[in-house]
Amino acid sequence: MDSFRKQSRETAGRRRFVAGVGALVVGSALILGLGSAAQAMEQASLRLKWLTQAQFAGFYVAKAKGFYEEAGIDLTINPGGPNLNADSLVASGADTFGLTGGVESHLAARDKDLPLVAIGVAHLQTPYTFVTYDDSGIETLADFKGKTISSWFSGSQHTLRAMLATAGLKEGEYELVPQSVSMNPFIEKDVDVAVATLYNEYQTLLEKGITNLRLFQPDDFGITVQRDTLVTTETLIKEKPQLVQNFVNATLKGWQYALQHQDEAVDIILEADPSLERVHQEAMIKMIAKVMVPEGTKMMFEIQYDALQKQQDILMGAGVFSKPVDVKAAFDDSFLKAAPDDIKMP
Repeated sequence: MDSFRKQSRETAGRRRFVAGVGALVVGSALILGLGSAAQAMEQASLRLKWLTQAQFAGFYVAKAKGFYEEAGIDLTINPGGPNLNADSLVASGADTFGLTGGVESHLAARDKDLPLVAIGVAHLQTPYTFVTYDDSGIETLADFKGKTISSWFSGSQHTLRAMLATAGLKEGEYELVPQSVSMNPFIEKDVDVAVATLYNEYQTLLEKGITNLRLFQPDDFGITVQRDTLVTTETLIKEKPQLVQNFVNATLKGWQYALQHQDEAVDIILEADPSLERVHQEAMIKMIAKVMVPEGTKMMFEIQYDALQKQQDILMGAGVFSKPVDVKAAFDDSFLKAAPDDIKMP
């Protein structure tokens, strides 16, 4: 009997040992599997054209909701700023993707032989205007002569030159200075004219009770400038097209969700930067939705080649570029077209 019990104990011990080894093997396999999954995540970064705000809500939403992670991308979102140039940072390889100034700045970058390709255009209507006070004496573009004008040097300066060229004004007949981060120089009348996005700076002026303004919108002078170009390099498109496709898919999904759930999108933006004011961000995303998906839009970030060519012709006529840019080489809509149809519109 004792012999039987001893044998039973030894058998049970062997079973526990085998089970333990089996669990260890399975656990190791799981760990290795997780490690392989982690290694499969592609490291990438997105350089924004400006500081964190609802203008970029879709990217922050895509990251917060795990859309980039689901696409196999470990994405770092790097805010921009007044002394950062997204075009240069992406072209140098410091960042994988970038949201740059706009069509005019992208064409200017290609004119300088930067190897950048736009894979989407966020704002399909001109989202900014040039503002002055209605008592400034500036009633027409010709009145800009001799005035001090502030502009961001991320593309809007090219639009300004093209606008003023339609009135016969040339560089040197007005003073063009870099625009401050805030609108204070304009508010304090240190400059005569300033640029203001319809979704941000213009809203700031209205919130401060400044309504005695005269607006000069590029579209009114035959110059529609589509803005916020999503760019990467020719090399990345050639060597890692699947990464580009995955990034585009996750980005579209993020923007679709952001525009469908604007309150939640603002929540996510405020988590990223708690110093922002909610009311201002809510007004911003509403305006962003209008310029991103105007009437007749087929998809978010749509690349409209006919409109791009017209914009280039206007800028060429104004002497902004030294030579024509190959629009088909500068813009590539193949990734947008290949994205699932159900994430292309909000």
